[in-house]
Amino acid sequence: MPAETLPSLADVPREPGAKKPDAILVADGVVRRFGGLTAVNVNHVEIPRGRITALIGPNGAGKTTFFNLLTGFDKPDEGTWTFNGKTLGGVPAHKVARLGMVRTFQLTKALNRLTVMDNMLLGATGQKGENFFRALIPATWRAQEREITERAEELLVRFKLDAKRNDFAGSLSGGQRKLLEMARALMVRPDMVMLDEPMAGVNPALTQSLLGHVKALREDGMTVLFVEHDMDMVRDISDWVIVMGQGSVLAEGTPDEVMADPRVIDAYLGAHHDDEPSEEPPAPVAAAADAPETAAEKPAGEEKA
Repeated sequence: MPAETLPSLADVPREPGAKKPDAILVADGVVRRFGGLTAVNVNHVEIPRGRITALIGPNGAGKTTFFNLLTGFDKPDEGTWTFNGKTLGGVPAHKVARLGMVRTFQLTKALNRLTVMDNMLLGATGQKGENFFRALIPATWRAQEREITERAEELLVRFKLDAKRNDFAGSLSGGQRKLLEMARALMVRPDMVMLDEPMAGVNPALTQSLLGHVKALREDGMTVLFVEHDMDMVRDISDWVIVMGQGSVLAEGTPDEVMADPRVIDAYLGAHHDDEPSEEPPAPVAAAADAPETAAEKPAGEEKA
């Protein structure tokens, strides 16, 4: 659906867990603990359909862990979530992808010893030739294989990787691997694409190209949710921003609204970043009589080795 025909986000409350007019993904009470540490504690969050939503927050805020939970790469201790109205709790990652929600990784997962084209072909789902008995009868899968190959070729041209189709994926640069992973994700024909730090480790020369590809996903009617630390990128391409801190959602809104929110500034810079420096003199150093023994004053034999 074109962006101009989507419901407006102008009337959505600027508060954590705000309800959206057409949410493709809805999560409730999602909690993930690691021992005594609560990494994710999201009461309620909704991702608007057909929009680009940024998930931001300081390091350790729980963003990638939340991604892993939603996409079936990890299991929560509590909580439920739905995608296109279907409950995904307990659904393994490969089945989540088949339902139309795919993701990329901060550290790319390209199969280095396969060619770029082979990586693309592996991304397609429902391939008839994967069945052992059908594989023995080429007539049952050749037409589909041609269609899949044609789609892979189109995507490689779109992402400017067609000249690399026969190269090993391990020979690509970091930015090219990011492009390959994004292109491979589109082989599924997803409704929603989740990008975990798509600009991490990318040469600045490829940054604008990646930004253009992310915007193109929205123009093609897909929903995008991405994690990113580059605030210029967030401001440039995001329709909506969700801020996480210490595992919880702190704020929501447009990029400009969120970046001016005191809660967000505190999460990134600390609650006392605007405090005036103290005019009181520093505390005096402990008097010699109160100071611990120095090595020279210790009895012989008590020095550290």
